[in-house]
Amino acid sequence: MYTVYSVDHSLYCAKLRLVLRHKRLEWRDVPPPGGTGSADYLSLVPTGNLPALVDGTLTLTDSEAIAEYLEEKHPSPAMLPSGLVPRALSRERSRFHDTRLEPALRLTFSNTDPRTRRPDEITAAHAEITKRLAALEILLKAPLSRDQLWLGDCGIIITCEWLDIMVEYGVLPTLDMGPEIIRYRAQMQEFDAVAAELVCYLPHMHDWMDSKHR
Repeated sequence: MYTVYSVDHSLYCAKLRLVLRHKRLEWRDVPPPGGTGSADYLSLVPTGNLPALVDGTLTLTDSEAIAEYLEEKHPSPAMLPSGLVPRALSRERSRFHDTRLEPALRLTFSNTDPRTRRPDEITAAHAEITKRLAALEILLKAPLSRDQLWLGDCGIIITCEWLDIMVEYGVLPTLDMGPEIIRYRAQMQEFDAVAAELVCYLPHMHDWMDSKHR
C-alpha cells in the first residue's frame, strides 16, 4: 500500500488520486505533519510539495512525476497510449494543464474571499482563463482516443471542476467552455475512477470555498 501525503482540497492531490483509482491501487492519504511548511514535513519531504508518494524507501513529489512512476510500475491499465504520436499528445496535454490552464485558475485563489476581492485581478484572471480555454478547445481536437483515461486527462478534469465552482460562488463571471470541452468532460465522467473521485472530492472543494465566505 502506498502512502500519499495530501490535503483534502488540493487540486494536484485529486489529480493523482485519479491515477491511483484508475489503476486500482491501494493507498492511504496522510496529512503533512505540522502542515506543508513545517519542519516535520520538510524533514520527510524536503521540497514541501503536495502530493508526495511514499513507496518503501522512495519518497517522490510532483504529481506528474508520481503519475509516470506509477505508469511504469503498474502498466495495466495503461494511462499512456501506445505509439510515438499519441504518447506525445498525452504528454502535451499534461504540460498544457500544469503550465498554462492550472496557473490561470490559480490567479483566482487569492480572490475567493469577497471581502478582499480585487476586481482588477478577477478581470485579468478571467481573460487569462478564457485564453487558455480557447487553446484547450483546439488541443482536444487532436487525434487522441477518448475510450481510455490518459495521464494527460487527469489534471484537466479536476481544474474544470474548479472553474465551475469559481463561477458558482461568484468569484468569476461566466466562462465560455466550447462544445469540444463540454463533450470531453461528459466523456471523462463516464470513467468509474473519475466518477468516484468527484463524488469524494467535490464536497471538499465546497468546504474550502465555504470557509472563504464565512
